[in-house]
This record gives sequence, C-alpha cells and structure tokens, in this order.
Amino acid sequence: MLWIRRAASVLSAALLGSVVFGAAPAHAASCESLTSLSLPDATVTKAELVAAGAFVPPPRVGPPPPIDFGPVDYSHVPAFCRVSATLKPTSDSDIKIEVWLPVSGWNGKYEAVGGGGWAGVIGYSDMADAVRAGYATSSTDTGHVGPTGSFALGHPEKVIDYAYRSEHEMTLKAKAIVAAFYGKPAKFSYWSGCSTGGKQALTEAQRYPKDYDGIIAGAPANYMIHLHVRQVAVWQYAHRSPDAMIPPAKFAMIHEAALKDCDALDGLKDGLIENPRVCHFDPKSIECKDGDEATCLTAPQVETARAIYEPTKIPSTGQVVFPGLEPGSETGWALLIGGKEALVATDTFRYIVFKDPNWDSSKLNLDKDVALADKLDGGKNNAINPNLGPFFAHGGKLIIYHGWADQLISPGNTLNYYDSVLKTVGAPAKEDMRLFMIPGMQHCRGGEGPNVFDMMPALSQWTEGGAAPTEVVAAHKTKGTVDRTRPLCPYPQIAKYKGTGSIDEAANFVCAAK
Repeated sequence: MLWIRRAASVLSAALLGSVVFGAAPAHAASCESLTSLSLPDATVTKAELVAAGAFVPPPRVGPPPPIDFGPVDYSHVPAFCRVSATLKPTSDSDIKIEVWLPVSGWNGKYEAVGGGGWAGVIGYSDMADAVRAGYATSSTDTGHVGPTGSFALGHPEKVIDYAYRSEHEMTLKAKAIVAAFYGKPAKFSYWSGCSTGGKQALTEAQRYPKDYDGIIAGAPANYMIHLHVRQVAVWQYAHRSPDAMIPPAKFAMIHEAALKDCDALDGLKDGLIENPRVCHFDPKSIECKDGDEATCLTAPQVETARAIYEPTKIPSTGQVVFPGLEPGSETGWALLIGGKEALVATDTFRYIVFKDPNWDSSKLNLDKDVALADKLDGGKNNAINPNLGPFFAHGGKLIIYHGWADQLISPGNTLNYYDSVLKTVGAPAKEDMRLFMIPGMQHCRGGEGPNVFDMMPALSQWTEGGAAPTEVVAAHKTKGTVDRTRPLCPYPQIAKYKGTGSIDEAANFVCAAK
C-alpha cells in the first residue's frame, strides 16, 4: 500500500468513472454468483457490485501507519465487482483477500498490489489505481488484522502466511476468480509493490517464479531480519544518551550541508544529489566549535549522524549487517530515530525472536542477537535468494526501483541484491531486469526529487512487446502542481543535462553513463 499507481490521466479516469452497470458487457458469471465459487481452502464471503465513485474504505484497525500519505480520492474509481474471500491453507490461517473486477473496460490483465510494514490491511488505494487503469486486481492483509507484529506470538503458521504463503495463495485464488467472472484467464499477470510490497515482489519471483509475468519491486525490504536489526541498532545508538540525540529541528540543517558538499558533483546544481555514492559528506564538517547551536552538531550528535550514514556492523567481528543511509536522506530521519521505538522493527524481536511483548529497542545486543534472529526466523521473512533464473526462464521481467534519499531502507541493500542477481544469473538478468535509482526520493515516494511516476506501462510494454524501458519520466509536485519533470534512468545510467533549456523539464535531459 506504500506505492501508488499514477497511470490514468484525469480524462481517462473520468471516462472510466462514468461507467454505469447498465452499460457493462455480459460476463461469464454475475458478480453476486461468485459467492458460490468453489475454491480449495477458501470461502468467498462477499461479492457485490460497487457503483462508479461509490467505494468507501472501511475504518482502519489499530494505530496509523508509520508514514501517512494523506487521504485518497476514490471518486474516479469506475464500477467494479468487489469480491472478498477468506483463505485457510492451515488450521491457524485466516488470510483475507479482496479481488476487484472492472465491470467495463477490463484490459484483460491482472495486477496484484503489495502491502507495507506488517501489512494487516487490504491495499485499497493501490487497488483503486489498478482498476482505474483497467486491471483486475487483488490485495491481501497477509493473514492478520492491524499494523503490528503481535499476531506472530504463538502462531508460527501465521508467520509463514505473512512471510510468503498469503501472497501466493491470494494469487492462485484471484486468478481463478478473474477467470470465473470474465470467462477467461488474464492474458498477463503483474505484481507491484513498495517496501514490504517490494519484498513480497521479490519473494514471488524467488519462491513462485511462474505466478507473475512481470514484477515491480520498489524499495524492497527483502533482507527484513537484517533491516530490522539495523533500524533497532541505529535507534538504540541515537538514544544512547540525551546529548547524543539530534533534535529534529537540525535535520534540515544537516541536509543543506550535505547538498552544499554534493549537489554539484554531477555538473548541475539543482537541489538533488544524483549519485550519493560519489558524495563524501562528513557531518564533522558542521561540528560546533563551542557549545550547542542550531546551526551545528555537538560531538555526540556528529557520531549519531555518522552511524546513520555508516553500515551497521557486528562489533566483535566487523561483519556488515546492513548498509547505511545515503547523503540526502536527512529530512526524513525522524522516522528512523525520532520515535519511542524503532518503528516496525522492534516487533520482530518482541514477537518472533524473543517472544516477549515487553522487549524494547534498548536491549538489542548486536554480538548475539543477529545470529539468533537469523536462526529463529529460518529465512522465512527474507527474500535474498539471487537465483532468479527460473523467473527469467519463463519470460518474466523485473523492474526494481529505490529512492536515493530513502530514510528507512538503505538503497545500498537494493544495490547489493541487484549485483548478486547479475553475478548469479548472468546474461538473462541483464536482459530481463532493470534497476532505477531515483535521486531525492524518500521511502517509496516523497522528497525533493522526481517521485511521481508509473512503472506499470513500462513493465507491460516490456513484458508484452519486448521493448525494455530506456527511461521513465517522473514528476515532482508541490501542493499538487507539477514543478519539475525528469527522466529516471536504468542503473548505472544517470540523467544528464543537455546544456540548454529549463532544468525542470525532462526533455532537456538524457540517460547516459555516469
């Protein structure tokens, strides 16, 4: 749910939204009749027509998500058949899914959408985007309700459901429902998701390579156990003493210092760090000379900032657990170190590793707990297998993207996985996988860089027509108005200014080698 499709224009959305039930073509089955559909280990609990613009999401259960992207406008969602089902592949499973089927204008394809954090909710906003673009779509709560990991305590089968089983089971059932309603299977099947949805994307490619023809994995949390170690460790270090904490009011100041050092390294001063890997910003350069001021960092605060940029390591061995964040991410650091706990990461240790709801982030022991967490999870929640050969062998295409200014999941983790796939698979990976690193974009969206884009047209054209994407145009918006466009380039290319014209127009840039 942390990734929003931007495919449909206002005009096309309005046209789709004008569909009424009377104009719908005949289907192989009526919407209501899908409640009698027989599916293994599943029960269709509801099937109802939803009029154009009439969908209202149910109230969210539990606390709000860590990142709130604001209200969603469902007024332009066209009429669809809304199917709800409960899946029980084990006696302890309680997986909820929804499948939305456009009653008119179906493009013949199916798109599943991923979740975020601990999931626990159906991704309605992403489903709405998919239906607006003509896709039949589905989403799952991954087997529990609410955005915490408390479901895992005493329920090992629910952990497996969350880790990978719910996504696969949803896929099988959704495809069957699509075929029953339209009288024919979808011509192509796609997955799109960011964060946990990106991890789910890579999980599908690794564990169930024939489920999808094309996959989009945004900012994937695919090394989940080590990611959560990293997040807890950084939070713990930042809170080691009161004087080590960086006040949120200083984040913008650190960001400006990083931009001052690194913005122009790509030959263009535009408020973005195009390639942070060539930036060597050291927060010690803004260390206070005397006392503590708003325009500088104290010595303990410098060390905290350095820990955010540097990889997390096991102290006794020096082994890298997870990469650090990149220069340019500073304005989002409140999500990493500002809370009372380490976001969703603490729940991995509370409910999966130590099985103690009272465990807190101050108790992490890097020398002992990393190996323990890896052992107890047993690889269920990680999606780091680099052998995507079976996925590519059946024609599968993979697009990965990640914002360089991501404040939660280090971009370096995605680069590490991308390189591991290239090394393991070789030529097929070079042909069938593309990575887009996005300057100035934070976690899944937001930030100063071009963060409004739609990868699905590029993926579908590639999957169905064979043309690999050479660029994807993205936009930046301020208060809903586009004020900059840029091409996103397949890694390792970057967007280079042609030398003339506005630096805020994509047409004046070309994708080229660094």
